[in-house]
Amino acid sequence: MSEAESGAFDVKAFLSRLPHLPGVYRHIDASGEVLYVGKARDLKKRVSSYFQKTPSSPRIGHMVARVTNIEITVTRSEAEALILENNLIKSLRPRYNILFRDDKSYPYLMISAHAAPRVAYYRGSTQKKGQFFGPYPSAWAVRETMQILQKVFRLRTCEDTVFANRSRPCLLYQIGRCSAPCVGEILVEDYASDVNRAARFLNGETQEIMGDLEQRMLAASQLLEFEQAALLRDQMGALAKVLHQQTMEDTGSTDIDIIAVTSAGGRVCVNLAMVRGGRHLGDRAFFPTHTDGDSSAEVLEVFIAQHYIDNPLPAVVVGSHPLPDAELIDLLADARHTKARFISRPQGVRRAWLEQATRNAEMALTNALSESGARSARTLALAEVLELDTDPAILEALHIECFDISHTAGEATQASCVVYAHHAMQPSLYRRYNIAGITPGDDYAAMRQVLTRRFGKVADGDALMPGLVLIDGGRGQVEIARQVFVELGLDIEVIVGVAKGEGRKVGLETLVFADDRAPLALGGESAALMLIAQIRDEAHRFAITGMRARRAKTRNVSRLEDIEGVGAKRRQRMLARFGGFSGVANASIEDLTSVEGISPALAEKIYFALR
Repeated sequence: MSEAESGAFDVKAFLSRLPHLPGVYRHIDASGEVLYVGKARDLKKRVSSYFQKTPSSPRIGHMVARVTNIEITVTRSEAEALILENNLIKSLRPRYNILFRDDKSYPYLMISAHAAPRVAYYRGSTQKKGQFFGPYPSAWAVRETMQILQKVFRLRTCEDTVFANRSRPCLLYQIGRCSAPCVGEILVEDYASDVNRAARFLNGETQEIMGDLEQRMLAASQLLEFEQAALLRDQMGALAKVLHQQTMEDTGSTDIDIIAVTSAGGRVCVNLAMVRGGRHLGDRAFFPTHTDGDSSAEVLEVFIAQHYIDNPLPAVVVGSHPLPDAELIDLLADARHTKARFISRPQGVRRAWLEQATRNAEMALTNALSESGARSARTLALAEVLELDTDPAILEALHIECFDISHTAGEATQASCVVYAHHAMQPSLYRRYNIAGITPGDDYAAMRQVLTRRFGKVADGDALMPGLVLIDGGRGQVEIARQVFVELGLDIEVIVGVAKGEGRKVGLETLVFADDRAPLALGGESAALMLIAQIRDEAHRFAITGMRARRAKTRNVSRLEDIEGVGAKRRQRMLARFGGFSGVANASIEDLTSVEGISPALAEKIYFALR
């Protein structure tokens, strides 16, 4: 439902027609931009509140003044409205909603469904076969837990292709970090028992496991199986050491998230600490935007709503402030078909956890303010040197793209585009372009192709124009960029080439322009040049890594193509069967023979060709 009329927006008439039903509303300005997305238990009461009382914050007041249209979507329940609201916020990113920039998924620890399961670091859907534990706040937390499982339960971490082709134990067996199920050093049922105990440990059953290990050790001693008893004793010692290192124990197997919000210097930090199976796994800090005038409690509420739509909701959420909407956790729990409760005044160990999370939030915010100030200063220095607009709001939104070309003697040519915005590199916006149809080694043709592909979209109105385009190269590359921009009808003043100095040393570069400006040497002490060099070097790194990966893939497939009798279909079957070239290279003759169309003789030929 919308109010889109040729005349002025009639607020009273629109509000009079709103239903007393749950749903989502969208405030829209004269250009059609969605300014704000919200949910409501009662659309009539909630939307009317924007126009009948003093705005809750200056930000909301400014937003309401720009509203020329409102759209609503009625939902079957408030929980359904909550889900729709957050999906719209993530897709539309309205400028007046509190937004959390966090494009990374959370990592898990996986115990595979293999006959002899492995433990592995994992990101992605948890609907696959296997057991998944987490999520964890960081990759470091996952890898630390994996090391514990290796020390205490001696579980394998090797890939299945490696496991299937071992003929003798690896180094991890020699140093007591794996029981070598790959070569039968441990019985399958005994290894399965260790896997089960590891899963119980991850679920918080540490004391039960310690008691079980003690009983087994005593039983082995009574049967005079002293080697087994010694092994169990060492497991107990390793587990006891792990438990001793957990500075905050207690809570059994309950999963708990602790969320602390703090603010300073006009910025807000939300710190999330995770406790899984009674173990404190660490923290993760978030820095939301568009929080002007919002209280810490409101920021906490928005974080909880946005975060738990996509991530598992633990049994207990501890917050640093009471929630304005006391029913939010119940709504999220209903959407997740689970049960959860929110605590804002914890006691005992949970209170200690909240105090620690708050201290970590304060430290993260202090560091962020310091780093942000330094980054803002560098962006300002660059704007001053290039005579760009130095208004703080415009500098915050300054979008810079840098292009580089990489290849090895003309092979596997790739172009990279990296992005700098909001005073920081933005890896989620990086792009690589495979270059084809040019003379190998012709960097000018490669640059023309990538710029035409990228900025052709700008000329067609399908993409936004950056405020600055950096080219890793001198006068020749800049001339190519100028020609492309002229052909597309784009402003050439945004083009800046970064000509390398002697030995590619930072500080010796010269800036080359596509218009009438003379080349500019800033000197090694220039903050602007330091920023340009950082962006340029990131583009170079990103291009090289992409080129090497493409070259390796091409060469590996080529090695298979060179083997007589291995055609396209057989290559495809092998690569699919073994999960890529490395799997084919590690496969035994017997494994290769199991692939349809591969005879024993051909399998032997492939095996020795790849050695």
